[in-house]
Amino acid sequence: MNVYRKSLMLVAALLPVSGFTADTLPDPTDPNFCQAVQQVMADTDRVSTNVLFEDMPEYRHSKPIVDPLETFQVVSYAGQVPIMVSCKVKGAAHIRDAYGEEAAGEQLFCPDITARLQELAVAELTMEGDMAAASKAAVFVIDQNEPFMTGRDYLADFELSYTGDDGAVHIQSPGLFHDYDDWTTWILPEKFEGQVYCHLATPQYIKALARGEMAVGTVMTTADDAPVTPQMP
Repeated sequence: MNVYRKSLMLVAALLPVSGFTADTLPDPTDPNFCQAVQQVMADTDRVSTNVLFEDMPEYRHSKPIVDPLETFQVVSYAGQVPIMVSCKVKGAAHIRDAYGEEAAGEQLFCPDITARLQELAVAELTMEGDMAAASKAAVFVIDQNEPFMTGRDYLADFELSYTGDDGAVHIQSPGLFHDYDDWTTWILPEKFEGQVYCHLATPQYIKALARGEMAVGTVMTTADDAPVTPQMP
């Protein structure tokens, strides 16, 4: 049994069991990260063409396409550390409409993906032998953020993490969701139908919080000058 699998066994003692496997998602800086998010969130085997932007305004103005399936991604940095990855993908219902009933399954939401990234952070800390930080990261609370209905709300500034009244560190995963099966599809412009957007804390960020290398309360922005490439010291 390799070190990675041994570490996953240790992680199981720290985190509740989820429906994901450890290797479901690549690193958030991978240019196909949001392609994988699309497959996980919509439970689909369809493979999107994923575009990784290095310009925040381009990401803000982008709209995923169902046929051909196209998704979008941008990574936000603090210095050289990727702390948030943002994805724009299509909903399961829209994929089923375009490709057939068997093309997609259950719709997942942004906090489901953040929980998976938390598991990955704990696994990496465990493999690195930092059990104190792994234990801290394992009890971070993943807020069950209700998805927004408008892009304006999704693109607003927010705290990626905060300390709650319970004294625990909370991780937020704001997103946007439109259910293609909902009656509102009849009145929406096509470019807004079936969209699913997420802001997701990276494992690197979760690890930095657990180790005390970054302070809780990071405010994220999608302003024009948001750092979306590594920043030299």
